[in-house]
Amino acid sequence: MMRSFARLLLRLASLFYGLGALFHRTVMRWSSAGRGRLACAVVSVGGLTVGGAGKTPVAARLASRLHARGWRVVLASRGYKGRSREAVTVVSDGSHIRSTVSDSGEESLVLAAHAPGVPVLVGRDRRVVGHHAVSAFDAEIVILDDGFQHHRIARDLELVCIDGVSGFGNQLLLPSGPLRESPRTLRYADWLCVVDGDSGRRSGAGEVSSGERVVAAFVHHGQEIIRAERRPTRLVSLDREKSLPLGMLKDRRVGILSGVALPGSVKRTVEALGARVEDERRFPDHHAFVRGDCTGLDHASLLWLTTEKDALKILPDWLAGETLWVLQIEVEFENEEKMLDDLEETLRRSGRLPRQAPDSPGDPVTEQAECFEL
Repeated sequence: MMRSFARLLLRLASLFYGLGALFHRTVMRWSSAGRGRLACAVVSVGGLTVGGAGKTPVAARLASRLHARGWRVVLASRGYKGRSREAVTVVSDGSHIRSTVSDSGEESLVLAAHAPGVPVLVGRDRRVVGHHAVSAFDAEIVILDDGFQHHRIARDLELVCIDGVSGFGNQLLLPSGPLRESPRTLRYADWLCVVDGDSGRRSGAGEVSSGERVVAAFVHHGQEIIRAERRPTRLVSLDREKSLPLGMLKDRRVGILSGVALPGSVKRTVEALGARVEDERRFPDHHAFVRGDCTGLDHASLLWLTTEKDALKILPDWLAGETLWVLQIEVEFENEEKMLDDLEETLRRSGRLPRQAPDSPGDPVTEQAECFEL
């Protein structure tokens, strides 16, 4: 009885949450005063779920590749869980890290690490952040990380990410499920990015998954669908003094320490590399790690792994001499050059981008920014 009552309360909370999200989107969409226009092109990378859909690595990859093509690109993020109350915090000026994870949140530091050469700014009002990107960095393209629910800035292309394996989970709104808004709001998206796996995966017994229905609807309306894969690149120790080839994981017994929205996706990645996951310490997304979370990692002689995002919040001296390995992951787009050509052409048609980019600075440096400092 109590469990049924709790489920009912959660469903009611989800109903009110959904009504609030719909009201906010409707008001902001039709309020000309609420949607500022920047003096540059704006690309929003967002999602419907609370995490795990690959929004941040997709935004970083887009920024990095557009920068390599010669465009002046700036990444704008909210700085979730960051303590700074400044209107604009410069996390990276494109050359040096200027902020800390405690001030600007871990996702902004991950953006800086995966988009070297690209300035990263954070602030609660990305309209203000965007204007600073133009005035201080002469931005030609601003990429909004996690921007689908941020309505105060007009955008020229709305890209929404969906995890190709988990899709929309139980398809319920917060707090009963992972959705921030109803899937119906995808009609406002221009492009759908399917990250990992096949969103056409069936849930069993011939039932069509929610992801498959979303993709089918996009195809029916002629909207653009792109695909991306998260690919592991290397293992580095938390103190960044040692590295291991990924081949070392084959047939190794490992443990995973993570505080991400979809820990199952981390496990799938590790197992795909041939490792045998025998222990996991799972914490909520954006978990603030403490020393006690890392005690006893020498148990059963496992090779312990963590994510880049989590590594930013763990101090090496918490490990009592044990080694914690950070699994670094990059996103790669399918038919990437064609996708970038199409993106540029879309922004040109909107009148927000000149016909030609400046001279290309070449490919971004391969060494990631040194941002693993608290």
